[in-house]
Amino acid sequence: MKQSDIFRDNADNCLQLAERAEGQPAYKRYSRMADAWTALAYEQDWLDGEIPPLAGRFPRQQRSA
Repeated sequence: MKQSDIFRDNADNCLQLAERAEGQPAYKRYSRMADAWTALAYEQDWLDGEIPPLAGRFPRQQRSA
């Protein structure tokens, strides 16, 4: 498994935790963690030469609320 895939799995886990979070502060915290893991995954893809350096911005996770 590639390192970037592990980072994406971590982001998915954070999103699941956000869905089950009790309260807005916990939801926001897990959502920010998911965004950070996703950014790391894209950075790792770039470091591995899988995406060009000017591929654009990182996609944002879609959230409700």
